Amino acid sequence: MSCLMRVSSMNKPIKSTLISDGVIHLRRPDIVQNVPGSYRIFSRVAGFRTSGQTMNGDGKPSAAATVAGGVHDVYGEDRASEEQIITPWSRTVASGYVLLRDPRYNKGLAFTDDERDYHYVRGLLPPVHMSQELQAKRLMHLIRQYNTPLQKYMALMDLEERNERLFYKLMIDHVEELLPIVYTPTVGEACQKYGTIFRRPQGLYISLKEKGKVHDVLRNWPEKNIKVIVVTDGERILGLGDLGCQGMGIPVGKLALYTALGGIRPSECLPITIDVGTNNEMLLNDEFYIGMRQKRATGQEYDDLLDEFMYAAKQAFGEKVLIQFEDFANHNAFKLLEKYRSTHLVFNDDIQGTASVVLAGLVASLKLTGGTLADHTFLFLGAGEAGTGIAELIALEITKQGKISLNEARKRIWLVDSKGLIVKSRMESLQHFKKSWAHEHEPCKGLLDAVKSIRPTILIGSSGAGRTFTKEVIETVSSFNEKPVILALSNPTSQSECTAEEAYTWSKGRAIFASGSPFDPVSIDGKTFIPGQSNNAYIFPGLGLGLVISGTIRVHEDMLLAASEALAQQVTKQHLDQGLIYPPFRNIRKISAHIAAGVAAKSYELGLATYLPRPADLVAFAESCMYSPIYRNYK
Repeated sequence: MSCLMRVSSMNKPIKSTLISDGVIHLRRPDIVQNVPGSYRIFSRVAGFRTSGQTMNGDGKPSAAATVAGGVHDVYGEDRASEEQIITPWSRTVASGYVLLRDPRYNKGLAFTDDERDYHYVRGLLPPVHMSQELQAKRLMHLIRQYNTPLQKYMALMDLEERNERLFYKLMIDHVEELLPIVYTPTVGEACQKYGTIFRRPQGLYISLKEKGKVHDVLRNWPEKNIKVIVVTDGERILGLGDLGCQGMGIPVGKLALYTALGGIRPSECLPITIDVGTNNEMLLNDEFYIGMRQKRATGQEYDDLLDEFMYAAKQAFGEKVLIQFEDFANHNAFKLLEKYRSTHLVFNDDIQGTASVVLAGLVASLKLTGGTLADHTFLFLGAGEAGTGIAELIALEITKQGKISLNEARKRIWLVDSKGLIVKSRMESLQHFKKSWAHEHEPCKGLLDAVKSIRPTILIGSSGAGRTFTKEVIETVSSFNEKPVILALSNPTSQSECTAEEAYTWSKGRAIFASGSPFDPVSIDGKTFIPGQSNNAYIFPGLGLGLVISGTIRVHEDMLLAASEALAQQVTKQHLDQGLIYPPFRNIRKISAHIAAGVAAKSYELGLATYLPRPADLVAFAESCMYSPIYRNYK
């Protein structure tokens, strides 16, 4: 609550803010706050801390001002009954106990002696000084003591809520160990149990109740300089289906990676869940479910809410805010991307991000298999947003490399859905996004029949159906390929089309394998194979950074191709000798900087960048723009 106060030595009105622990945002002595019917005298305001008591109009202490033997109840909360309304006080300047509760500025035991004195935290912490490095070491030791990935996830989320910089230092320094905890596969379990483990909101929830007030909801978010929004409606979370409002774990996890891997500032990231209900009966009957208890809204009601959100986001945060669609069901994912790509800076990670990272792996694999992409035959299991998105980007790259038409490039790519091979004879019953992939061929009922008939050199799984790359399928692919490329992309691990061990064993160690979820190294006949992970986290953080640092206003397909090429260039001969078609994640910030530079360069080339002039060295510029989690010194 803001109020006018008068400093006796200066006799000037000053605007200030009070909070419930007695902190006030002025360094002036003897400030008096006028309160109707009484006044409060604050004595030690110089240190942001006050000691005071409520006085009657005649200057005597109010009898109601003390409770429990003389403890001052400055704000009257202890005297209020449960039915009475009280004011939730707030503040803007961190000091004292509040500083230790602010995750943006809290440094824990790393506060120096001078900082403890100047900011009034002396005595609120043990006397020892502990560096950030030692804090990180201690916390990693603690996290490794937990028995389950979900416990580790919860510990990391708690850390993020109390010490933001330490959280991101852990993520950057231990990315290969912590990435599977903060994101897939553990985030899938976290979403399933989100109602049970929910502690405090980490983003915005926009439900049908907010229809007509979405802009007001967006303005409720405390940060105003938002650069990246990740939004989901929770209908298709990983391979787990409809998790409704509990899909919030996905935007939270994605944006943690935008910061840790891509260097976007945490204050510039906003996770959002659009809650239109859920068709998951288990959640609707769960007493701990945190979302709207109704069947999913569809049709015009759904479209109107999304439309209001999209234009409110641009109005609130500007033309250049990146909106990433995440885990929408197929029928909405394609529609939303197509609808808004010409009016907003939008990106669908399931369609475009997955496609870009897969294409990068395929380009890198050519160094092992030989030839060009046009020399290969591709067979997909899964024709949803991921499968068709990957297929389309591959076709675009073939067109670019081989100077052939897009339709000719598509003829090298075949897709299998739940009804079998997609062919011309099925055209009338196909969804619109599958029709481009219907070629002339006799129908094949299942994957194995399609493998035998099409004889692919590259087999890609994006079905969300676990263990569908059977022994017979992999042995058949391996029978006519010296080095078959097998990508089992579905997440989480339980939904992967096959394991790394299965792929290497059934192909007799000849497969070039990568998966969506991580797998441990596999040893066969004395040789160790290190499976690569075709993780979208290689692409979207660097892509987002490139868009932000160039002030790009629209995402163009050529930017995705540029991102793929930049990632593929980071794969060295040493990586290939280990069977890897992706570089190790430990170098992810360097990788993201190169991807950002490639994306920004393409944006400038296409005339879509607004930050001029173009930096001479885009890689160095990208690195200079990255958020650093190192503690700052306070004065």
